[in-house]
Amino acid sequence: MQNKLNYSKMIQLGIIASLYLIVLSCQSAGATQEKALQEIKTASKDISNAEIIRNPVTANNPVDTINVAKMSFEQAKFKYGEVEEGTIVTHDFSFTNTGKAPLIISNAKSTCGCTVPEWPKEPIAVGETGVINVRFDTKGKKKYNTKPIFITANTHPAETTILLIGSVRERE
Repeated sequence: MQNKLNYSKMIQLGIIASLYLIVLSCQSAGATQEKALQEIKTASKDISNAEIIRNPVTANNPVDTINVAKMSFEQAKFKYGEVEEGTIVTHDFSFTNTGKAPLIISNAKSTCGCTVPEWPKEPIAVGETGVINVRFDTKGKKKYNTKPIFITANTHPAETTILLIGSVRERE
Protein backbone atom coordinates (compact mmCIF):
# COMPACT_ATOMS: atom_id res chain seq x y z
CA MET A 1 0.00 0.00 0.00
CA GLN A 2 2.87 2.34 0.90
CA ASN A 3 4.51 1.68 -2.52
CA LYS A 4 1.28 2.62 -4.31
CA LEU A 5 1.12 5.94 -2.41
CA ASN A 6 4.78 6.76 -3.20
CA TYR A 7 4.24 5.88 -6.86
CA SER A 8 1.12 8.08 -6.98
CA LYS A 9 2.98 11.02 -5.39
CA MET A 10 5.84 10.62 -7.89
CA ILE A 11 3.38 10.79 -10.80
CA GLN A 12 1.75 13.90 -9.32
CA LEU A 13 5.16 15.58 -8.85
CA GLY A 14 6.10 14.69 -12.43
CA ILE A 15 2.89 16.23 -13.78
CA ILE A 16 3.38 19.40 -11.72
CA ALA A 17 7.00 19.72 -12.88
CA SER A 18 5.95 19.26 -16.52
CA LEU A 19 3.26 21.94 -16.23
CA TYR A 20 5.76 24.30 -14.61
CA LEU A 21 8.22 23.82 -17.49
CA ILE A 22 5.48 24.40 -20.07
CA VAL A 23 4.45 27.66 -18.40
CA LEU A 24 8.07 28.85 -18.25
CA SER A 25 8.71 28.04 -21.93
CA CYS A 26 5.55 29.89 -23.02
CA GLN A 27 6.58 32.99 -21.10
CA SER A 28 10.09 33.07 -22.61
CA ALA A 29 8.74 32.49 -26.14
CA GLY A 30 6.52 35.56 -25.84
CA ALA A 31 9.45 37.69 -24.72
CA THR A 32 11.24 37.51 -28.08
CA GLN A 33 9.36 39.96 -30.30
CA GLU A 34 10.54 41.15 -33.68
CA LYS A 35 12.01 44.65 -33.64
CA ALA A 36 10.51 47.35 -35.79
CA LEU A 37 12.75 48.81 -38.48
CA GLN A 38 12.93 52.12 -36.60
CA GLU A 39 14.17 50.32 -33.45
CA ILE A 40 16.86 48.59 -35.49
CA LYS A 41 17.99 51.88 -37.02
CA THR A 42 18.28 53.65 -33.66
CA ALA A 43 19.98 50.71 -31.95
CA SER A 44 22.90 50.63 -34.37
CA LYS A 45 24.30 52.67 -37.22
CA ASP A 46 25.43 49.51 -39.00
CA ILE A 47 22.37 47.58 -40.16
CA SER A 48 22.86 44.19 -41.72
CA ASN A 49 20.63 42.90 -44.49
CA ALA A 50 19.38 40.13 -42.20
CA GLU A 51 18.03 42.73 -39.76
CA ILE A 52 15.89 44.51 -42.35
CA ILE A 53 14.56 41.57 -44.34
CA ARG A 54 10.96 40.88 -43.47
CA ASN A 55 9.43 37.48 -44.00
CA PRO A 56 5.79 38.47 -44.46
CA VAL A 57 4.39 34.93 -44.43
CA THR A 58 4.87 32.63 -41.45
CA ALA A 59 2.86 29.74 -40.09
CA ASN A 60 2.23 31.31 -36.68
CA ASN A 61 1.81 35.02 -37.39
CA PRO A 62 -0.55 37.06 -39.56
CA VAL A 63 0.75 38.20 -42.94
CA ASP A 64 2.63 41.52 -42.75
CA THR A 65 1.78 43.34 -45.96
CA ILE A 66 2.52 46.84 -44.65
CA ASN A 67 6.09 46.87 -43.34
CA VAL A 68 7.68 45.44 -46.45
CA ALA A 69 9.39 46.81 -49.53
CA LYS A 70 7.34 47.35 -52.68
CA MET A 71 8.52 47.43 -56.29
CA SER A 72 6.65 49.89 -58.50
CA PHE A 73 7.68 49.59 -62.15
CA GLU A 74 7.40 52.42 -64.65
CA GLN A 75 6.64 49.71 -67.20
CA ALA A 76 6.20 46.03 -66.20
CA LYS A 77 5.78 44.90 -69.86
CA PHE A 78 8.11 45.83 -72.70
CA LYS A 79 6.84 45.22 -76.25
CA TYR A 80 9.83 45.16 -78.57
CA GLY A 81 7.78 44.69 -81.74
CA GLU A 82 9.21 42.49 -84.50
CA VAL A 83 12.92 41.70 -84.81
CA GLU A 84 14.99 39.42 -87.02
CA GLU A 85 16.14 36.11 -85.55
CA GLY A 86 19.57 36.45 -83.93
CA THR A 87 18.94 39.98 -82.66
CA ILE A 88 19.78 40.65 -79.01
CA VAL A 89 16.88 42.53 -77.41
CA THR A 90 17.78 44.51 -74.30
CA HIS A 91 15.61 46.58 -72.02
CA ASP A 92 16.03 48.40 -68.71
CA PHE A 93 13.04 47.96 -66.39
CA SER A 94 13.12 50.94 -64.01
CA PHE A 95 11.42 50.64 -60.64
CA THR A 96 11.02 52.57 -57.39
CA ASN A 97 10.86 51.18 -53.86
CA THR A 98 7.49 52.56 -52.72
CA GLY A 99 7.32 50.35 -49.63
CA LYS A 100 8.24 50.91 -46.00
CA ALA A 101 11.51 48.95 -45.82
CA PRO A 102 14.71 48.80 -47.88
CA LEU A 103 14.22 46.60 -50.95
CA ILE A 104 16.49 43.59 -51.27
CA ILE A 105 16.29 41.56 -54.47
CA SER A 106 17.56 38.05 -53.84
CA ASN A 107 17.07 36.63 -57.33
CA ALA A 108 15.84 37.35 -60.85
CA LYS A 109 15.41 34.58 -63.41
CA SER A 110 13.57 33.67 -66.58
CA THR A 111 12.24 30.43 -68.02
CA CYS A 112 15.25 29.76 -70.25
CA GLY A 113 18.90 30.68 -70.71
CA CYS A 114 18.09 32.92 -73.68
CA THR A 115 16.76 35.62 -71.32
CA VAL A 116 19.22 36.92 -68.73
CA PRO A 117 18.34 39.56 -66.12
CA GLU A 118 20.82 41.67 -64.14
CA TRP A 119 19.60 43.30 -60.93
CA PRO A 120 20.97 45.53 -58.15
CA LYS A 121 22.71 43.51 -55.43
CA GLU A 122 22.66 46.32 -52.85
CA PRO A 123 19.51 47.30 -50.88
CA ILE A 124 17.34 49.98 -52.51
CA ALA A 125 16.25 52.54 -49.89
CA VAL A 126 12.62 53.62 -49.58
CA GLY A 127 11.86 56.16 -52.33
CA GLU A 128 15.00 55.26 -54.34
CA THR A 129 15.03 53.80 -57.84
CA GLY A 130 16.77 50.84 -59.43
CA VAL A 131 17.05 49.10 -62.80
CA ILE A 132 16.73 45.49 -63.88
CA ASN A 133 18.47 45.05 -67.22
CA VAL A 134 17.15 42.16 -69.33
CA ARG A 135 18.94 40.66 -72.33
CA PHE A 136 17.02 38.32 -74.70
CA ASP A 137 18.89 36.37 -77.40
CA THR A 138 16.38 35.63 -80.19
CA LYS A 139 18.52 32.94 -81.85
CA GLY A 140 16.22 29.93 -82.46
CA LYS A 141 13.17 31.77 -81.05
CA LYS A 142 10.97 32.24 -84.10
CA LYS A 143 7.43 33.69 -84.06
CA TYR A 144 5.66 35.26 -81.08
CA ASN A 145 7.53 35.25 -77.75
CA THR A 146 6.58 36.21 -74.21
CA LYS A 147 9.55 36.04 -71.85
CA PRO A 148 8.69 36.40 -68.14
CA ILE A 149 11.31 37.51 -65.63
CA PHE A 150 10.57 36.43 -62.05
CA ILE A 151 11.98 38.73 -59.36
CA THR A 152 12.25 37.43 -55.79
CA ALA A 153 12.52 40.10 -53.10
CA ASN A 154 11.42 41.05 -49.59
CA THR A 155 8.05 42.20 -50.92
CA HIS A 156 4.50 40.93 -50.59
CA PRO A 157 3.98 38.84 -52.56
CA ALA A 158 7.61 37.72 -52.60
CA GLU A 159 7.69 37.29 -56.40
CA THR A 160 7.07 39.98 -59.02
CA THR A 161 6.89 39.25 -62.76
CA ILE A 162 7.92 41.55 -65.61
CA LEU A 163 7.60 40.65 -69.31
CA LEU A 164 9.40 41.00 -72.66
CA ILE A 165 6.89 40.57 -75.49
CA GLY A 166 7.42 40.52 -79.23
CA SER A 167 7.81 38.60 -82.43
CA VAL A 168 10.88 37.11 -84.09
CA ARG A 169 10.87 36.67 -87.86
CA GLU A 170 13.05 34.13 -89.57
CA ARG A 171 16.39 35.43 -90.84
CA GLU A 172 16.38 35.84 -94.63
